[in-house]
Amino acid sequence: MARMSAEERRESVIRAATAEFARGGYHGTSTEAIAKRVGVSQPYLFRLFPGKKAIFLAAAERCVEETIRTFEEASKGLEGEDALHAMADAYTRVIAERPEWLMMQMQMYVAVGAAEQEGDTEFGEAVRAGWMRLWDTVHLPLGADANETTTFLAYGMLINCLTAMGFPPGHRVWEGMYPSARIKGRLEH
Repeated sequence: MARMSAEERRESVIRAATAEFARGGYHGTSTEAIAKRVGVSQPYLFRLFPGKKAIFLAAAERCVEETIRTFEEASKGLEGEDALHAMADAYTRVIAERPEWLMMQMQMYVAVGAAEQEGDTEFGEAVRAGWMRLWDTVHLPLGADANETTTFLAYGMLINCLTAMGFPPGHRVWEGMYPSARIKGRLEH
């Protein structure tokens, strides 16, 4: 079996960290758990990343980039309402299929709030920069209309919260959503 390169190992750490942080949050996740999931020692983990914060921020960055890629691919060649529904459908499908992705997003916001309370602005700066890239990604396909962009992202945050709380597909809380933004059951895909 071929040995993994440092870059491949780094990728496996980001994937493992996403799963661990999604479940336990920043403060509730140990670097030991991440190292164990990857099958490396903690000292090796710290050769790849300077510390736990760097691992968390790399996982957060990956989560934002994957969301951006989802929106870009879904809206390619579309604009306005067609883009809106394509992006909403793609996003709800992804978070239904990859719950750790949704939970990592939720943990990012919690980590920012906790860090800012402690006077640490690095989390907030990184997550806000990612959020602005996300904003820009959906803003143009939605006609560069700030109200449309805000509404789309507001629905997205509501979808995140309802999904994270475990409201099942078909529950009445989804009735006010446009159909492309509703979480679908596994058989509806």
